[in-house]
Amino acid sequence: MTSVATGGPRIQDVNSRYQELYRDVDSEFRDRGGPNPIPYSDLWDWYGRWSQPDLKSYQSRRNFLRDLFGGAARQVNQGAGGGYEATGWERIDRTITEAKARLASATSEEHFQTVGLLCREALITLGQEVWAPTRHPSVDGVKPSDTDARRRIESYLAVELSGGANEEARKHARAALALAIALQHRRTATFRDAAMCLEGTASVISLVAIVEGRRDPAEGG
Repeated sequence: MTSVATGGPRIQDVNSRYQELYRDVDSEFRDRGGPNPIPYSDLWDWYGRWSQPDLKSYQSRRNFLRDLFGGAARQVNQGAGGGYEATGWERIDRTITEAKARLASATSEEHFQTVGLLCREALITLGQEVWAPTRHPSVDGVKPSDTDARRRIESYLAVELSGGANEEARKHARAALALAIALQHRRTATFRDAAMCLEGTASVISLVAIVEGRRDPAEGG
């Protein structure tokens, strides 16, 4: 929207791609039960708006879109990963915050893939934080590398959530982990892929934070 309104490509060259992305985003907002704050389903509609006297300059159009997408970003952040509570693992928290911000502003496959890569980094760091080789033997006998988030976290869960009483929690964590990892490198990434990847990643991190006692109420609170 910014590029076509500030001397970039012609609308007829990019409108079909924009409409496809818009449909994905609109569907996602409807699935979340909220209105789509972006009213322009077609770039020609957007052209009709930016042609008005109050948007004559490139800067005024940029400012208009900044405010428009700022509202959209707030809605997104209340959704995917929106309930994420800081864990105290500084690097992990910083990475999830960045992933949420990237998702809020993403408009292309490359942007959505970046969200997946940030989720991957967060899970790698989580595995490095909690996995201990002597306490958490590999579930399949293969020693996990420093960046093997799946094996490290699965081995951690097998020990720390062992027993029948923890079976459902273990299943939930493994399912969320599998979802996040499956979506991280999807080359045809969409908004939904990125949002689900972030949701799964945040869920795994939050569950492990609970197991580690990082959600326990403060003494005397």
